[in-house]
Amino acid sequence: MDISAKTDYAVRALLTLADAQRTDARPVPAEVLAEQQDLPRKFLEAILADLRRAGLVTSVRGAAGGYRLARPAGQILLGAVFRAVDGPLAEVRGLRPHETAYTGAAQHLPTVWVAVRASLRRVLDEVSVEDVLSGKLPAHVRRLLAAEDAWASR
Repeated sequence: MDISAKTDYAVRALLTLADAQRTDARPVPAEVLAEQQDLPRKFLEAILADLRRAGLVTSVRGAAGGYRLARPAGQILLGAVFRAVDGPLAEVRGLRPHETAYTGAAQHLPTVWVAVRASLRRVLDEVSVEDVLSGKLPAHVRRLLAAEDAWASR
């Protein structure tokens, strides 16, 4: 799976907003988010617009303006962030996994693609921004991280 820069930046921006909102209710300007996470500002502004359209952040105009989470960090799932900025979690040549069909030796391949999507959902749709911010990930995610080869490159 390739996690795009767009998704990485979106999650990092949301984590920064969630952290800021723990102590301060004021909106956070895009330039502050960009600076705190070392992100390109113009690219981040486009990402924030996607997050706003998806209902994950709100924006406030003006000199004291900026962004804040649209709902509590515990209610913003990483899967929603992925979908807001990059579309579906899993696609095969532009099709959803369950829409693929093959013949002959590859006839059962769609079941594998659906399983891949299900495994992504099992993590991304069950981990919130708050879970990541606090480091308190769900037990099934912690078990995946504890697997002997979880951190090894292949």
